[in-house]
Amino acid sequence: MKAVLTNFAAKPAIRSQIRASNHLRVLRASYTSFAHSVPPLNDRTLLKSQTYVNGKWIDARSGMTFEVTDPASGKVIGTMPEMDKTDVDAAIKAAADALPAFRKTTGRERAKMLRKWYQLMVDNADDLAKLITWENGKPLADAKGEVSYAANFFEWFSEEAPRVYGDTIPASVPGNRVFTIKEPVGVCGLITPWNFPAAMITRKIGPALAAGCTVVAKSPGETPFTAAALAELAHRAGIPPGVVNIVTSLNNTAEVGEAITSSPIVKKVSFTGSTRVGKLLMKQSSDTLKKLSFELGGNAPFIVFDDADLDTAVAGAIASKFRSSGQTCVCANRIYVQQGIYDQFAKAFTEKVNNFKVGSGYAEGITHGPLIHDRAVSKVQSHVDDAVKHGGKVLIGGHKLPDFGPNFFEPTIIRDMTNDMAIAHEETFGPVAGLFSFKDEAEIVKLANDTEVGLAGYFFSKDIQRCYRIAEALEVGMVGVNTGLISDPAAPFGGVKESGFGREGSKYGIDEYMTTKMVTLGGMGQELQDSS
Repeated sequence: MKAVLTNFAAKPAIRSQIRASNHLRVLRASYTSFAHSVPPLNDRTLLKSQTYVNGKWIDARSGMTFEVTDPASGKVIGTMPEMDKTDVDAAIKAAADALPAFRKTTGRERAKMLRKWYQLMVDNADDLAKLITWENGKPLADAKGEVSYAANFFEWFSEEAPRVYGDTIPASVPGNRVFTIKEPVGVCGLITPWNFPAAMITRKIGPALAAGCTVVAKSPGETPFTAAALAELAHRAGIPPGVVNIVTSLNNTAEVGEAITSSPIVKKVSFTGSTRVGKLLMKQSSDTLKKLSFELGGNAPFIVFDDADLDTAVAGAIASKFRSSGQTCVCANRIYVQQGIYDQFAKAFTEKVNNFKVGSGYAEGITHGPLIHDRAVSKVQSHVDDAVKHGGKVLIGGHKLPDFGPNFFEPTIIRDMTNDMAIAHEETFGPVAGLFSFKDEAEIVKLANDTEVGLAGYFFSKDIQRCYRIAEALEVGMVGVNTGLISDPAAPFGGVKESGFGREGSKYGIDEYMTTKMVTLGGMGQELQDSS
């Protein structure tokens, strides 16, 4: 079916165009009130063009800036400081100077700070969501969901801060008494990605502050305005100067990363991003033997067995594969469906995707926005082309949408996938769902585990014994059983193999920012004195 483009009369703020391509309904929205100006924030002071170090808003010492673009329109929406090693060193010094006093605060004191920061996020949720949509492109409804998710990390770790317990250990030497105490690791360097510009920052800063650490956080070059708004709320929450510092860069990102990882003052680095960059940061950190936690690339298998509830499995695939247009590290990358329901699943899945509406994230009813930049679009297109070249059949989508903007791509489903296609081995990070078929448990476990990474995996079945077998057999750090959504502040988040190590969120998350000190008291087994 050839694409048909129909024009409608322009409305004051939104012009819509409906395009039908492979039966996919997509909505184009040109938001005249936002494309070249600031979104209508309730509090315009949350929009910053500077970054936050030692309790002050500053520029880069060089005076250099970088441009941030709206992925929906491709237009420049503002600039932020292009910081370099000199700026990073100053931020690290501010964090080091603030550490002695902050680490002595009680867990209850830190809990009150985080709780206030959480409440300020809740109170300003609409504005934070608008900023996320503006620089990230995700639909406003998704952005609001991210703000709630992000704020919950501050709430969760505000509750963990007063509950950091050591242990009393029975000694093997008579007369000795052994106990442990938990201490903050020190200054922490945090490097976050653009796909969740609020949640990835709070998931790292929350436990760091709860533990009594100070931080230098590198915000994503693509989405720095959200981080700056969070820093403004930290200031309002009474977080002491130097405890939270934000550094920004785009062109100097490699230099900034190396400055953080090579600094002997920084004792811990937490990074979320690609496996390739994670390996580089790990090498750079080795000279100073930092404590590390890395959440890296994924290639999540999504498995549907014959005995699964079809509606539940389709809903799970929609949520896992197409959330944020497939730009999540835990999204389904390889969808395996058992032969008995393969055709039925493909039909039902396609019908759901046919109801998607693609366009500007500010337009009402939009379900999916643009990809972050043209490089992401090119990778998605290459994966689609490769699948088709090797025999894949496109059921829906499969094309760029240049009339919508520079970074739009149709949500796509391809069936008859095989293991020699790029999608089977590479993370797409875009709105393309490849459907593979399989025969039995032994085959699918082998296929699912045939990858160097192991972040998340999903499967759907009504057989409780199978649920235990497959959950234990999958070589991943997180498993979703009969659900496509696994992120929760209460749940430990992280992977195995080349997806990294360490856990974020949950009761385990705060341990990543602490060290365990053992104390042995000798001569404690003396006889009781009898004054008689």
